[in-house]
Amino acid sequence: MTPHPTAQRSAPGPGDRREEPAPCRTALVVGADPTGRAPVAGLLQLTGWDVREAAGTREALGLARRVELDLVVVDLDGPAGEAPVLLHRLRLIGCRAHLLAVTADAGARDRAAALEAGALACLTGPVDARLLVGLLARRAPGPRGPAAADVPDADAELLDRLQQVYAAALPGRLTAIADGARTGDAAALARASATLAGTSAQLGHPEVAAVCRAIAQDARRGVLAHELVVELRTVAGA
Repeated sequence: MTPHPTAQRSAPGPGDRREEPAPCRTALVVGADPTGRAPVAGLLQLTGWDVREAAGTREALGLARRVELDLVVVDLDGPAGEAPVLLHRLRLIGCRAHLLAVTADAGARDRAAALEAGALACLTGPVDARLLVGLLARRAPGPRGPAAADVPDADAELLDRLQQVYAAALPGRLTAIADGARTGDAAALARASATLAGTSAQLGHPEVAAVCRAIAQDARRGVLAHELVVELRTVAGA
């Protein structure tokens, strides 16, 4: 009797196995100002993180109870002492995420309190892209690629990868800005422009960053700067 065709198949060898896609990891960025959260949130999105945002302690704790978080980035420049307290409370409710603090002008006491609460580091804003991604690659590896310490000339490879991802994401970012202006949604326009401004500045595109900041500044005042949106496409080479 001829064996059933499936019986003649050999077991797959090592070269035949399909590599499982790396699961997307989840980051939470906490800060009272949406445009202040945008640069860090945008950079994390560029590098493959699923990013959630929260405006304050209550919202952040609610998300932490519902979602398994891998990283929490907290802005220290809110009300004095609020961010370190949030970091402590995250641990108390069982959150096992890596913790990171960002500040433009927090005092030494708040910085020390954040580190005491378990933050990996307290970075000075605006955050340098290579510093942030390099730190996370070493201490909290994300969804793409090996840890920076395992890659020769990691800084150069990291920056090159970030530039490639930035270029791939740019059309979608520009579309979001254009849609906000076209539909008259000033809040969406400010948010999209601030996000692109942050990543552009961090990755060495100052002209794009400058136009995006101007668009965001006008949008926060309720002004839809259509001429700047057109200029942005030219500056970005779109």
